[in-house]
Amino acid sequence: MTATTVPTDPDPDTAPDSAPDKSPDGAATWWRPVELLKPRWPTLLAVALVILTSVGGGSGDPADSVSAFGDALPLLPLLYVITHQIGRRRAAWPVLGLGLAFMVALGAQDLVSQPVALITLALAVLVWGAVRGTPHGRAAFGIQAAGTLAFGALALVGLAVDPDLGRYLVAAGWFFHGVWDFVHIRHSRLNKVVSPTFAEWCAVVDVLVAVQLLFLL
Repeated sequence: MTATTVPTDPDPDTAPDSAPDKSPDGAATWWRPVELLKPRWPTLLAVALVILTSVGGGSGDPADSVSAFGDALPLLPLLYVITHQIGRRRAAWPVLGLGLAFMVALGAQDLVSQPVALITLALAVLVWGAVRGTPHGRAAFGIQAAGTLAFGALALVGLAVDPDLGRYLVAAGWFFHGVWDFVHIRHSRLNKVVSPTFAEWCAVVDVLVAVQLLFLL
C-alpha cells in the first residue's frame, strides 16, 4: 500500500525565492539595489531601530544606559526559551511583542526588578519543558537552558558591579547573544528554534547595542 504525502504550505523563511522580475526587454533585474536589499530587511529594520532609539531616547548618562540594557539583557534568552517550547519558530515575532509589553509592565512597578522577573520566568518555562517535554529534542533544550543561565548571570553581575566594569559585562552579554543568534541561523539543529528573519534582526540589534555600550557612551 503506497503512502501518500499531504502537501503543506511552505515556510516563508525557507521557501525558495520566486524567479527574478523581468524588464520589458527580458533582462533580469537582480542587480537593482532594491532587489539586493529586499532579502536583508531584518538587518535594515535592526539598524533603523538602533539609530532611532540612540537618537531619541536615554538620559545621556552612561550609567543609565548600562542599567537599561542590563535590565533588558535577560529578555533575549527568554524569547528563545519561550519560542523553543512553543515549537513554531514563526512564533518568535509575536513572542517579541509580548516580551516588550511585559518589559513595559515591569517598568511600571517597583516590587521586583526587571532582570530578576525575566530570569525567573525563563527558569519557569525551562522547568515546564523539563516536565512536559521539548519539541526540538533534549540537546536543543539544554542549549537554551545554558544560554538562559549565562546571559542572565552576565546581566545580574553587570548590574551589581561598578558601572564602568558593568558596561563591559553587559556589552559582552549583548555581543555574545548576537553570536548566539548567528549560530541559530547556521546550525542545522538550532535553525528550527526561531525564525531566521528574527534571528538575523536580533543579531544585528545585539551587536550594535554592544558597540554602542563600548564606544559611544
